[in-house]
Amino acid sequence: MRWYTKILLGLLALLLVALAGYLAYARFIYNPEVVAKLRAAPDSTYAGRAMLLHLPDGRVLPVNYLLEGDTVFVGVDGRWWRLFEDGGAPVTLEIRGETVTGHATVVLEDPAYTRDVFSRLRPTAPAWLPDWLNGKLVVISLNR
Repeated sequence: MRWYTKILLGLLALLLVALAGYLAYARFIYNPEVVAKLRAAPDSTYAGRAMLLHLPDGRVLPVNYLLEGDTVFVGVDGRWWRLFEDGGAPVTLEIRGETVTGHATVVLEDPAYTRDVFSRLRPTAPAWLPDWLNGKLVVISLNR
């Protein structure tokens, strides 16, 4: 094996270890702290931007959201948006101390609609960011 191949493999291994560490930190340390913070202070400014989303697979994730009427918009950067393909799924949300239910679907075929919502949901995202890197849009219709 050539020396530069060994260096590239070493860098790749280092990158994979760093990614695994970040994911473990987010799942086991950061997310539980955010969940506790949102539940402890549901009237905080932070709770006006973040909510808790109970996924159909049992996970509870803190996510940024945009509430407009009886619709909640969420931008998803991970792979869990796939839970809402093929007609969507029922979800439970904790928004500012209130628990509500709804039906979540992912928007895959309407980039103009997604860009419009993201302009309000993620106004600080760089304009040059391609759609495929800006996450997926999940739309939740609330049962009120």
